Amino acid sequence: MLEHLLPNVDWEEIGYASIDTLNMLGASTLFTVLLGLPLGVLLFLTGPGQMFEQRGFYRIASFLVNVIRSVPFVILLILMIPLTKLIVGTSLGVAGAIPPLVAGATPFFARLVETALREVDRGILEATQAMGATPRQIIFRALLPEAMPGLVAAITVTAITMVSYTAMSGLIGGGGLGDLAVRYGYQRYQPDVMTVTVILLVIVVQVLQSVGDRLVVHFSRK
Repeated sequence: MLEHLLPNVDWEEIGYASIDTLNMLGASTLFTVLLGLPLGVLLFLTGPGQMFEQRGFYRIASFLVNVIRSVPFVILLILMIPLTKLIVGTSLGVAGAIPPLVAGATPFFARLVETALREVDRGILEATQAMGATPRQIIFRALLPEAMPGLVAAITVTAITMVSYTAMSGLIGGGGLGDLAVRYGYQRYQPDVMTVTVILLVIVVQVLQSVGDRLVVHFSRK
């Protein structure tokens, strides 16, 4: 019955493509958090009215973040091909998709981090400063813990956005479900393959959202 409804679907290939998508999603999200979290904290701390206010630096950093965010991801994929080859040795497959994924998502995540930190009660930070805490203690023992629900929500939103980015990377042979959808669903016009890939991507998004929502609730109770 299933073979009759989905005659062009190679389930083994679908399985490999799904694993590639999850690998891209996991690696790119990890590097995005590692790079975007410090950048978001830096934007917050050097912003107007904050304890390390640096208006000149903030304007330059904010401008650069906005510029990169303004570039459509498909164009960024193409622009970064030479740099991607220099970093990982190829612009194809899972490895070739990760650098542009990270470059495209890091500024987006940094802005979400900055927004989450701005929602922290300023009185908590002032009280911590009044107790003689060092800047490091203020950041790691007051600022980040208080902003944890917002940070988890930011990671969730970024990871979901990354799912669509991984699909778009298929346009340049990035591998995964997006590549499968382009090669079979679009170029060979096999709608059953396209349908299966879309359903799997929707499932991934739903799982990410569900896990993210539960973690936000968990950290909000603390």
